[in-house]
Amino acid sequence: MNEQQNQNSRRGFLNSLGLGGLSLAGMAFAPIEEQLEYTTQKVNRNSSPSELKITDMRIAEISEVVFRTPIVRIYTNQGIIGHGDVRDGAAKEYALFLKSRLLGENPCNVERLFKIIKQFGHHGRQGGGVSGVEMALWDIVGKAYGVPVYQLLGGKYRDRVRVYCDTTVSNDPQEYAKRMQARIDKGYTALKMDIGIRLLRDIPGTLVNAPEGPYDPYKYEYRNYRLTQHPFTRMQVTEKGVDKLCEFLEVMRNQIGYEIPMGTDHWGHFGVNEAIKIARAVEKYNLAYIEDIIPWHYTDQWREITTSTSTPTQTGEDIFTLEGGFTELIDNRAVDIVHPDPNTAGGILESKRIGDYASLHGIGFMHHHAAGPVSFLGSVHSAAATENFMWLEHHAVDKPKWEDLVTGIEKPIVQDGYVKVPETPGIGVELDEDVVKEFLVEGEKLFAPTTEWNEIRANDRLWS
Repeated sequence: MNEQQNQNSRRGFLNSLGLGGLSLAGMAFAPIEEQLEYTTQKVNRNSSPSELKITDMRIAEISEVVFRTPIVRIYTNQGIIGHGDVRDGAAKEYALFLKSRLLGENPCNVERLFKIIKQFGHHGRQGGGVSGVEMALWDIVGKAYGVPVYQLLGGKYRDRVRVYCDTTVSNDPQEYAKRMQARIDKGYTALKMDIGIRLLRDIPGTLVNAPEGPYDPYKYEYRNYRLTQHPFTRMQVTEKGVDKLCEFLEVMRNQIGYEIPMGTDHWGHFGVNEAIKIARAVEKYNLAYIEDIIPWHYTDQWREITTSTSTPTQTGEDIFTLEGGFTELIDNRAVDIVHPDPNTAGGILESKRIGDYASLHGIGFMHHHAAGPVSFLGSVHSAAATENFMWLEHHAVDKPKWEDLVTGIEKPIVQDGYVKVPETPGIGVELDEDVVKEFLVEGEKLFAPTTEWNEIRANDRLWS
């Protein structure tokens, strides 16, 4: 038998096993050329990862179809581009400020670059720039090596990620319950409702020291309710007020039952005493969690609430990095669940680090999210790669054009309350630029040049 006949015989044997070519078990039988071909089949041969360089960063800022969101695009010298989202409602400048620190760098050095730009992020929306850039870097790396991002994080624990959603608020408990039922009818298996003292504003005898005048969350003035941290409003909820809030939960549970996990959010700005009062009062409704009932940084107060009730507690959407606040909450077992937003927390890998640390301490782990589909899928990769992950927030259920922003993925993106983990390289989607153009913020251009951010004269070192 000559060499050609020998090779054909081997292939025929493998095909007869239903392998259709080389398998891991069959690689030992193959010539070295075929072994190399097999082991490198996922590598983008148009890319030389070790020689990649960042050449540009631009922004397309959108609204209406989703919360106002700046989309980051990072360009490279080999034509590979990566996308990420700055967090909803954040300024695009949070990302653009980082450009001069990244030009000329190899995007594959994600951890190293993250440590360079990390100092320019902060809590809340101020973490949006660093986080959006980090996601775009992972998108590039995945495309360069031809693998999905989750594989770069060590692989996945699940093939699909469970999502939760909330719904529009109604002052009528019955109407509110109908809207929540509609979510279940769409296939969602985990829910959240916004509930709190704003539902009591027009009911006499329910609140003590309530703010006066029309509700304006963005108007700044002395002692503005929205801008006053919870312990300092000195607002109280009366027994009548607590009973009224419980009425909403009673009607809701009567409608949807107890099989569906349901959490609550946006209770209002009041202190730890009122938080404990409410958390105890709602125990009988078996809430999945009570979210952000006080600001995240009051660790001792969170622990006091958590140890005072059987209602699970949760916070974290405004915390930047593991060490920035999560370690203290977790080390002190101040909450039952941590809830980072990857668009604030520091991106994909940092969110996984938070989840892994929580897992070591027996703490639950979820994702907050309220931006575009690019970072939503980036969050899916983080969720898939983290063992103790629970649910990912989907905040665009009522925005039908939201998923039209991207291509290259099976739609609908959310099916029966779950998202399939993308198997395509990088984050797994590309932008539909025609749709992005349709929803650009007035006065914005699609990824316009940003040369004014190429150079900044500054000594960034934090020590002498």
